[in-house]
Amino acid sequence: MNAGVGSQMNATEAATNSQAASALQVSDLHAFYGESHILHGVSFEVKRGELITLLGRNGAGRTTTLKAILGLTGKRTGSIKINSAEAIGLAPHKIARLGIGYCPEERGIFSSLSCEENLLLLPMVGKNGMSVDELYTMFPNLKERRLSQGTRLSGGEQQMLAMARILRTGADILLLDEITEGLAPVIVQTLGRVIRALKAKGFTIIMVEQNFRFAAPLADRHYVMEHGKIAAVVERHELAAKTEMLHEFLGV
Repeated sequence: MNAGVGSQMNATEAATNSQAASALQVSDLHAFYGESHILHGVSFEVKRGELITLLGRNGAGRTTTLKAILGLTGKRTGSIKINSAEAIGLAPHKIARLGIGYCPEERGIFSSLSCEENLLLLPMVGKNGMSVDELYTMFPNLKERRLSQGTRLSGGEQQMLAMARILRTGADILLLDEITEGLAPVIVQTLGRVIRALKAKGFTIIMVEQNFRFAAPLADRHYVMEHGKIAAVVERHELAAKTEMLHEFLGV
């Protein structure tokens, strides 16, 4: 094999391996609600097994980014690759079947169903969904409340249920929107332990989070959003050096 061919093959193999390691690639993403242009060229990448955060003030475009990835906004342009498959033109139900799960800020618990009925409701989108017993081990509170109606669960229990529900589907990319909002510190600590365990299992996690103290020790990388764009990127090892800049962006 001559050097030129060998170099070309090595470059091709490296590109293939790089693409294979990517769980989510968002490139030049623009999103609209009606005539309102909300996202202005958002780009970021998440490797398999990474946890990243989207930080920013209210209205910065963080939740819209999650919804645009899922096809839940209006018009979208750019590129969204989920497990290497282009998703920009797909309907939301087909995007979900690429292995992505969404835990919305409002949690979406069905109030007339029991905790366990809520847990069993969603369809499978991947082959490695957790069993009900595994989920009850991870969230013991849910086992205790498995027969309780959704309306009778506390805010923390509803948040646990919302997370457990997407883990049962087999999704390996998790989009978590403000999961700690309004919860007691003890519940926040529990969610932190769960997220660490999920990351150790190889899940890829994208979090929109206002609680920076919660997010900082969990994330491999932080993307700071402002006015529908990525305004700054902070790697885990840069946190100490860039704390003042983050406080300025986040208003904390």
